Amino acid sequence: MENQHQSIVAMIPSPGMGHLIPMIEFAKTLLLHHNLSFIFIIPTDAPPSTAQTTVLRSLPSAISHTFLPPVTLSDLPLGTKIETIISLTVLRSLPSLRHALLSQTAAVTAVVSDLFGTDTFDVANELNIPSYVFFPSTAMALSFSFYLSQHLHQNVQCEFRDLPEPVQIPGCVPVHGKDLLDPVQDRSNDAYKWLLHHTSRYKLAHGIIENSFLELEPGAIKELQREEPGRPPVYPVGPIINLDTGRTGNHDCLRWLDEQPRGSVIFVCFGSGGTLTSAQMDELALGLEKSEQRFLWVVKSPNDKVTNASYFNAETQANPFDFLPKGFVERTKGRGFVVSSWAPQTQVLSHGSVGGFLTHCGWNSILESVVNGVPLVAWPLYAEQKMNAVMVSEDVKVALRPKVGENVLVESEEIASVVKNLMEGEEGKKLRYRMKELKDAAAKTLGENGSSTKHISQLALKWQGKASLTN
Repeated sequence: MENQHQSIVAMIPSPGMGHLIPMIEFAKTLLLHHNLSFIFIIPTDAPPSTAQTTVLRSLPSAISHTFLPPVTLSDLPLGTKIETIISLTVLRSLPSLRHALLSQTAAVTAVVSDLFGTDTFDVANELNIPSYVFFPSTAMALSFSFYLSQHLHQNVQCEFRDLPEPVQIPGCVPVHGKDLLDPVQDRSNDAYKWLLHHTSRYKLAHGIIENSFLELEPGAIKELQREEPGRPPVYPVGPIINLDTGRTGNHDCLRWLDEQPRGSVIFVCFGSGGTLTSAQMDELALGLEKSEQRFLWVVKSPNDKVTNASYFNAETQANPFDFLPKGFVERTKGRGFVVSSWAPQTQVLSHGSVGGFLTHCGWNSILESVVNGVPLVAWPLYAEQKMNAVMVSEDVKVALRPKVGENVLVESEEIASVVKNLMEGEEGKKLRYRMKELKDAAAKTLGENGSSTKHISQLALKWQGKASLTN
């Protein structure tokens, strides 16, 4: 039977579930209303993970996928940063990508790569296919990306963390250098050079698809949409979030939530790649206990070496319960519920009993909170999460941010105070009211005449129009 979809859009996520999931959700959103099909072409340096294959196999038939042959990274020194690993995986996959694009039977009308995939532009240009960036983070981070390549890199001589004054990113609240994204914290490292490489190439894209929306980041989005030579159009299409947990079955934590009073539980989760040190894990446990609040905690084994060692793997390597303070689970029984490694976050955040979220400030998690109207305790770990924490606590004002002590730990008393304030205090009430406004705005922007829906339609029409020209 002839394929009813006359055009196909190639989606090229760089490695990591945090990059794959938003791109999948974007494709699914487009599919709801537009006659397009998609192929996910995935660069790898290892066999696909169970998480990847499970998600991809569950997709509608109009979204196919292929894994490119794994590239070798054995020449990279131990301790190579994640941005370098991701960028080289994409770069070394370009010959396979070219072959995959040429082997499509339908006309490929666009190549959509994520923020670390700008080297794919070269292959797309060679094949006369328009290329786009899917930017899965904040408009603030996108504005910083342009500002870095066009201004900061040339004009700042020291390390950013040593800057005496905060950086004034166009359209955003000022951010101290130490709170800027991880790759800029060491300008001699290859990770910084790769970030600069990609950000300086964003101007070559036919458009940038931004997973945010005007009411959430008005300053940054207005700045990005201001016409400027050399800047491609920016399409805010957010909030695009994962509405499907990807796992099935009954979850004890959801049954436990069913028994708790409305809005009484704080959900504590540091994302698929976030781990704490042993000492910090102890302080968090004691802080939750002292707060006297109900909590649901997704606990992982501590990691005393590298904070993002589990970037590609959501599973914890040892029994995390072995690392909790002695007697903690027994003392908090009934008021607290601890689960190992993973919980169905989308279902938890949409549950009526959840009234707060202690989060690592990954952008996917923040957007899920906004869609469900859940205020935050901002506890960033790595990547661009400190910038996200600045945004949600100081600009959007939907989060409290605990202070880090002189011993580089967030201490139990501080945790208890912030959690109690969010769940019971006057400040928490203000944040909850503000988050409710954003929840309503998010629903409206994705509604029939909403601005995100209009931007999605614009892109779909461009890609379909390109197909009619090539047929």
